[in-house]
Amino acid sequence: MLETYDKTTGMECGSELLKNQFLFDPAYRNLNHGSFGTYPRSVRDALRQSQDECEARPDAYIRYAYPKALDVAREAVASLVNAPVQTVVFVPNATTGINTVLRNITFAKGDIILYFATIYGACEKTVTHICETTAAESLKIDYTYPVSDDALCEAFEKAVSQVKAAGQNPRIAIFDTIVSLPGVRVPFERLISACRQHGILSLVDAAHGIGHIPFDLTQLDPDFLVSNCHKWLYTPRGCALLYVPERNQGLIRSTLPTSHGFVPLPTGGAPINNPLPPSTKSAFVVNFEFVGTVDNAPYTSLPAAVEFRKAITWQGKSGEDAIMSYTQDQARKAGKLVAKILNTEVLENAEGTLGNCNFANVKLPLDSTMLAGGETGKAVKIAQWIANKLVDEYSTFIAIIFHAGAWWVRLSAQVYLTMEDWEWAGNILKDVCERVSKGEASE
Repeated sequence: MLETYDKTTGMECGSELLKNQFLFDPAYRNLNHGSFGTYPRSVRDALRQSQDECEARPDAYIRYAYPKALDVAREAVASLVNAPVQTVVFVPNATTGINTVLRNITFAKGDIILYFATIYGACEKTVTHICETTAAESLKIDYTYPVSDDALCEAFEKAVSQVKAAGQNPRIAIFDTIVSLPGVRVPFERLISACRQHGILSLVDAAHGIGHIPFDLTQLDPDFLVSNCHKWLYTPRGCALLYVPERNQGLIRSTLPTSHGFVPLPTGGAPINNPLPPSTKSAFVVNFEFVGTVDNAPYTSLPAAVEFRKAITWQGKSGEDAIMSYTQDQARKAGKLVAKILNTEVLENAEGTLGNCNFANVKLPLDSTMLAGGETGKAVKIAQWIANKLVDEYSTFIAIIFHAGAWWVRLSAQVYLTMEDWEWAGNILKDVCERVSKGEASE
C-alpha cells in the first residue's frame, strides 16, 4: 500500500516517502525534471476531479464554475510571485506566452527585437517569423558560455548602442531567467533594470522560473514575463503564468488564438457576439479566461500543487524555502560528483553565478576533434546516440548539448533525488562515453 504523507509532519526532501508521492515507474530514474516536469498523486487527483466535474455538467462547469476555479488558481500563483492578481493569467506554456506578446506588438520600420544567443530555439524561430511578416528586424547578441554576468550585461549595452547609432529603435528585448541548454542562470534582474533605463520593453522567458528560484514580480517589475508552472511547480502540462502589469495590458489585445474575449477597435459596424456570460473583470483577464475549447484542468490544479509543496521539508525549513535550498544544494554537489567520476569539469564562470539554479552542466570526457572532426552535425548525432542509449538501455534520460566544442550533460536536481542517484548517473555516463570513444556511436 502506498504510504501517504501527513501534512502536519511533512515530507523530507530525498526521502522514500516523498519520492513515492510521484508516479514514476520503479525501473525508471527521472533525472531530467527540467524539461517537462512532473506532478505528484495529489495533483493528479485534483486534475481528474476538475475533469470529472466538467464532464458531469459541461455547460454549467465551463460557463460558470470554471471561471471561479480559475480565479482561485490565479490568486494562488499571484501570491507565490508577489504580483497583483489582476496582472496574472494562464497560457499553456512559455512558447505560447512569448508568441502572445510578440504577436500583439505593432512593429514599425526601424524597430529592433534584441535577443541573446542562448534563446530557446522555438522562441528564436518566433522572432524570425515576426521579422518575416512585420516591419521588425532583430539583433542577436552573441557569446559562448561561460561568461561573466558583467560581460553579458556589457554585451547588451553594446547592442543597444549599436542599434541607436544606426538610427533604429530597440523596441523589445527577450532574455531568460535560466537558459535551457546549457542550464545556467542569467542576470535577468540587471537586464530588466537596463531595459527600463533605455525605454525598452522587457520580455522575460522564465520557462525555468516559478518553483525553481524565488520571484518577486512587484519588485522586479518586468514589462512581460511568462513562466512554466509544469516544469518546477508540479502542475500538470501545460500550465504557465503570463504576467503583464496593468500599464502594458492595453498592448496585449488578443490571445493566441484570438477568441471571444478580443475587443475589436470601434469601426461603427455591428458588435461581434460573445456567447459567454458577461463579466465584471478586466478586459485583460476576461480575454484569457476562455481561449477556445481545451482542457483547462491543469490551470485549476495549481492550488493542489501549492498545497503539496507546503508539506515538503528539509533541515528545519518547509515549503518553497525547503525545496529551493535542497535542490540548489543538490545541483552543486551533483555537478562536482559527476565531474569527479568523469574526470572533467563543471561549466561555471569566475563569479560562480551560472550555477545559482537547479542545474549543473558537466563536460563529457570525449574528444570532439577525433569523434566529430569539428563538424557540428556529427557532434549532434553523437549526442542523440547517447540520449537514445540512456533511454533504451539505462531507463533514464539526461539532457545533452554540444557547446563550445564539447559535449555537456545538464543535471537537473529535484526533491525526490539523492546523491546516490547522481553517483549512479556519473557511472553510467562514464560507461556510455567509453562506448562512444570505441566507435559505437559511429556504427
